Amino acid sequence: MINNVVIIGRLTRDVDLRYTPKNQAVGQFTLAVNRNFKNQNGEYDADFINCVIWGKSAENFANWTKKGNLVGITGRVQTRNYENQQGQRVYVTEVVAESFQLLEKRANSANQNSMAEQMPPSFAGDPMDNKDDDLPF
Repeated sequence: MINNVVIIGRLTRDVDLRYTPKNQAVGQFTLAVNRNFKNQNGEYDADFINCVIWGKSAENFANWTKKGNLVGITGRVQTRNYENQQGQRVYVTEVVAESFQLLEKRANSANQNSMAEQMPPSFAGDPMDNKDDDLPF
């Protein structure tokens, strides 16, 4: 079976980093991901996706990100359940992040760069030659 997720979005809050009783780091966060179509009002809605990250990756993610940062994650969808204090079964669906990528340069408080300077450089490879004469159909 295939269970792969790739998400690019903005952190809605700082990562909530905690430790299990066995001293395993676990970070919880939510990514706001814009939809690629407009609603009836002509605006783009967003989905808010709950995520979790474990171990050293959780510590690194918490240390290198903050609310509003644009990040990319890869991982898998997981559904778990537990019984709450009222005795009701609660189901949780979340993305377990296995790797992440920072998509903006980290801001330096001593050197306030513009947003354009913080963005990663665009691909600067040679342009493809797309002549219709070379197509086999």
